[in-house]
Amino acid sequence: AGGGGRPPVPESLLEPYVQTRIFKIIVIGDSNVGKTCLTFRFCGGTFPDKTEATIGVDFREKTVEIEGERIKVQVWDTAGQERFRKSMVEHYYRNVHAVVFVYDVTKMSSFTNLKTWIEECNGHAVHPLVPRVLVGNKCDLKDLIQVPSSMALKFADAHNMLLFETSAKDPQESQNVDAIFMCLACRLKAQRSLPCRELEGRPGPAQRPGPGHGGTGKPSCPC
Repeated sequence: AGGGGRPPVPESLLEPYVQTRIFKIIVIGDSNVGKTCLTFRFCGGTFPDKTEATIGVDFREKTVEIEGERIKVQVWDTAGQERFRKSMVEHYYRNVHAVVFVYDVTKMSSFTNLKTWIEECNGHAVHPLVPRVLVGNKCDLKDLIQVPSSMALKFADAHNMLLFETSAKDPQESQNVDAIFMCLACRLKAQRSLPCRELEGRPGPAQRPGPGHGGTGKPSCPC
């Protein structure tokens, strides 16, 4: 049989096989601060009707487009209770690209415990240049707030973190939830385009992005 060879594969079929960069972002904090709900809101666009305590480690992912490049954001959610963490914690911190520290604005103890979570993070040799952000969740519960924004901003500034105050439950806050992870993805993409010496001094000082920043279609980056 003449003519030989297989017909060329259409470019549209090859497109999914283009190498996509993956950014691993871990979410840590006390139990019941809303870590799982934040990852649900970002990756699935919804608030889960029912959640149970995370046992060990779970992760969700979402493919986003930043400046024409497709990037897979992999969000790792971990148990807040020590008895669920011990066997998985080493794997959790391995090859991490960014860290999200979450506290509950209605529970002061979850805020004061952030020091312990930062110590754990540093104890697993997470590089100082790995971007970190601070997230105060459940800000829809305005009458129950125990952690004032000024206190959280001062803490974030002392640890070179951006501060986001948001609610995974309130649909009107969904853009701000997107902004948390899109901000990190934008920063990571930029870092990997710069010579090492230009990265010195990052991340920048804390700031509190207002509503309206972040991820719809072509997300803006509050960083």
